[in-house]
Amino acid sequence: MYQKRALIVGATGIVGLNVAEHLRDLGGWEIHGASRRPPLGSSYIKPHAVDLLKRDEAIAALSHLAPTHIFYCSWTLGSNEDENIRLNGNMLKNVLDAFKDKGCVQHVGIVTGTKHYLGPFEDYGKVQPVTPFRETAPRLPKKNFYYELEDIVMAYAAEYDFGWSVHRSHTIIGYAVGNLMNIGATLATHASICKATGRPFRFPGSPTAYRGLNDITDARILAKQIVWAGTEPNARNEAFNAVNGDVFRWEQLWKTIADYFDIPVAEYPGQYNSLAEQMKDLGNDWDRLVTQHALQPNKLDRLASAWHTDLDLGRPMECVHSMAKARALGFMETQDTERSFIDVFDRLRAERIIP
Repeated sequence: MYQKRALIVGATGIVGLNVAEHLRDLGGWEIHGASRRPPLGSSYIKPHAVDLLKRDEAIAALSHLAPTHIFYCSWTLGSNEDENIRLNGNMLKNVLDAFKDKGCVQHVGIVTGTKHYLGPFEDYGKVQPVTPFRETAPRLPKKNFYYELEDIVMAYAAEYDFGWSVHRSHTIIGYAVGNLMNIGATLATHASICKATGRPFRFPGSPTAYRGLNDITDARILAKQIVWAGTEPNARNEAFNAVNGDVFRWEQLWKTIADYFDIPVAEYPGQYNSLAEQMKDLGNDWDRLVTQHALQPNKLDRLASAWHTDLDLGRPMECVHSMAKARALGFMETQDTERSFIDVFDRLRAERIIP
């Protein structure tokens, strides 16, 4: 019997998949994955089909398990923040209620993000917070489903005697297909279409995002941190920023991406110019690339989430996070951001997802 049994909620997503791969590489873990559809090509994960929005079905699907660690890497998008709070709060409660009387859970780690500091989708970037972001910053006086998730996990931990950790990621770069916040696949498909059609590869975001300092979160770093916090006593009951540990300017990184795809960088117009608008109506161009290069038959709207990339690149302020708290407690992992993008592009090519 394994002494450590992980339940990864959202196992097919960009974070959950990388948590599973990290646990596999570490060894010594029994790995269970909860998701609506089973993970493909991941035989080391014991899959459990779960719709967390259906309370009774979710509890029935999970309650026979006995996880020692729950890594909660799932979310859903509602019509407004009140709906986000209700839906996402209920999803987390449904997971925790499946095990609350079993006494098996030792730790629950949940993934949130930079909206903790910048506000929810409907008010995103309308505040001007002081950077670098630190975990000690007070909550914004706004509704935010991230705050709801934190309050839920802390309340359950206090009542049922397990540890918790919160991991506030920035924009996540990593390998996953069909993820709503997958900037890697979005930019890879955009660059591939630009190369094939001669369209300009033009940075779409704000002047501050283009020229200012930014950081980003490699899904592999996030996976390592969430597992570390679940097994390190000093990290118990703490919230952590989770970013690569370096900073970059999109002006430089955009050229790195262009060089990878062997295309020129179009002149930046000096103002925001939506990527969603640039990629609108390019589905047929993508379909032709799929046929021409014998790629996996994915539709463009399954691979690219230009709307979310617009949020990330359209912010009117620099966005950098302090990693001092995690470093002080012993988490020393770092990741080169240029390498993060290149590694994702290499894997997308190897999997025949992009040409």
